[in-house]
Amino acid sequence: MTAMLTAEHLLTDLSPEERERAARVEAILPVIRDAAQEADARGAFPEGHVKLLAEAGLLGLVVPKEYGGLGGGLRDLVATTYALGTVCGSTALAYFFHCSASSRGLLPLAALEAGLYTDEEADEVRAFAERVLRLMGTDKRCLANFASEAAKASNANVLISTTATPVEGGWRLNGEKSFGCLSGTADFYLVTARRADIDGIDGISLFLVARDSEGIRPRQEWSGLGMRASDNFGLVMEDCFVPADHALAVPAGFARATSMSRGSWVGNQIAIAAIYAGIAKGAWDYAFERTMKARFADTGKPIASSPMHQVLIGEAQHDLTDMHLWLRYQVELESSDPPILPKPEVVKNWKLAKGSVCEKAFAVAVTSLKMCGTSGALMDNVIGRAVRDTAMGLVQAFPAERGRLDLAQLLVTDESWVGLTTPDAVEAKAKAGQG
Repeated sequence: MTAMLTAEHLLTDLSPEERERAARVEAILPVIRDAAQEADARGAFPEGHVKLLAEAGLLGLVVPKEYGGLGGGLRDLVATTYALGTVCGSTALAYFFHCSASSRGLLPLAALEAGLYTDEEADEVRAFAERVLRLMGTDKRCLANFASEAAKASNANVLISTTATPVEGGWRLNGEKSFGCLSGTADFYLVTARRADIDGIDGISLFLVARDSEGIRPRQEWSGLGMRASDNFGLVMEDCFVPADHALAVPAGFARATSMSRGSWVGNQIAIAAIYAGIAKGAWDYAFERTMKARFADTGKPIASSPMHQVLIGEAQHDLTDMHLWLRYQVELESSDPPILPKPEVVKNWKLAKGSVCEKAFAVAVTSLKMCGTSGALMDNVIGRAVRDTAMGLVQAFPAERGRLDLAQLLVTDESWVGLTTPDAVEAKAKAGQG
């Protein structure tokens, strides 16, 4: 009988091709597990992990084969982030930020196929999209995706205030990115900025910035509660030059690309939630095994057999099942062919799914802590890291409360948060409201 892969605890119906890709991930889990404790203590992404992922072909996991990748899709990405999460949440999160860069190639190509660009725009769009995908696939380069900024808008996930000014031969970028993994580690950064010469969201554009470009540096040392080894230092850009052929800057070009996403505004966000589910699964497996091996001195029975532990086991199994069901359903909604539901309904479900998965993951981590007692409550062991790492899931992207509120607003007023906005778009909306 074929051994069960870690990914199959989440997705039980992997195709032979998906299973082959999941086996590549399974092969590197021991190395990542062995490095997790020290990486968390140092607060740095392990130096050898990029090479490890590259040699396994996993930097191109979701890149089409014609661009040198493995040809995987959303199901592969979710299976991978879940499996990596069981051994190291930080590595899983950093890996997600690399893989999410593929959407900056795949979505523009899908929009081209759908006829959303003019003939005059097509060459620039295709060249940028294919450059991104070949870097990840053929060249096995590590990319990182930067959109988030410290400034916030009341009606959007991300407020883009970083500016791109046209200059001879390309663009000058100025601004700060507050969140994004692999800062200082990735070979290239995909930076979302707004064209200084175009008002509103039509000016939002994409720029591929080499790590060693002049005028770019990490924003600040980041000592997070959890996910400490993800190199989440942000970026500062001060007159950073980007060549024209490293930009997708056609007016409204980015917005047209993201319209092709099946789920959230850039797609693949469910793979973030899968990370926290994986962390919870890893913590629970550790706690259950530990309390099954440990014995009471007087009876010789496993500690897990005590009435209190039996209650905890029931609670954990309930939460694990709920967590997995939410994930499976959202993955099915975003990957089924033909689509099960129209995009607006898929987005509504995502607003509930993200928070539900992350809350359940945190609950499982806390139950694992209770299972192991004081002797297992260490800062840097599997339990300590899981509690801290899953706590980050409560706030990353959006809290569960934000998702539920947003869904309610959609149902009642047909309005909700938007994915991206710009300061001038916020100002224009405010003026319109006053009028």
